[in-house]
Amino acid sequence: MATQLSAEKFADPTEREETSLHGETLARLRDYIVEGNIPDGGRVLERELCEILGISRTPLREALKVLAAEGIVDLLPNKGARVRALSESDLVELFDVMGGLEALAGRLACENITDTEVSEIERLHHEMYGFYLRKDMHNYFHANQMIHQKIVEASRNAVLQATYATFAGRIRRVRYSANFARERERWGEAMREHEMILDALRRRAGGELSDILFNHLRNKRKAAAERSGESGHAAGPMTLE
Repeated sequence: MATQLSAEKFADPTEREETSLHGETLARLRDYIVEGNIPDGGRVLERELCEILGISRTPLREALKVLAAEGIVDLLPNKGARVRALSESDLVELFDVMGGLEALAGRLACENITDTEVSEIERLHHEMYGFYLRKDMHNYFHANQMIHQKIVEASRNAVLQATYATFAGRIRRVRYSANFARERERWGEAMREHEMILDALRRRAGGELSDILFNHLRNKRKAAAERSGESGHAAGPMTLE
């Protein structure tokens, strides 16, 4: 029986290297913007970012196209890119939609998730808790987002996953900054909510998990609004001491 060989095996090494560079550039640029290093509505200064990331303008602009599709930046004709600013009404509507999507994902995940997937979410949860104890917001946030993504994937609903992906990028900056509201108090509250999420998921308690996830997003929305009022914008870095 003939063995089907992956096209990737025969891919040009240069192409693989370029693909890797694109992915790395995209991830680093996304983190840079999400973590509030450019204010809402601020211009993306290409020359400065090329120096920071150690790249040329071509991969930077390719990455900006992806971030524009995710709703993180707006591309301006002949003027480069600008970080997308969200109004208060935008935040209310987006968080409500995301809350509804995650609530549905939680209910469906409890019907479809495997023990192996639950174990992977448990592993991510423990990693996230370690980052929380070390006050490592960067890695905490990545583990946090992976947990939410894994629950959405476990829904086994392609339409839900695609819809979720459409909106997730638009509020990623705000979800990040919400952890800084009331400093460590909100961060600790989020960790307690994640303990409840994990417990309901282990028990496959779909209705309970649905309510927890919806309220989790509502609390994020409140924290984001509070943070916005403190800083004058929806996202921005702050050091936890």
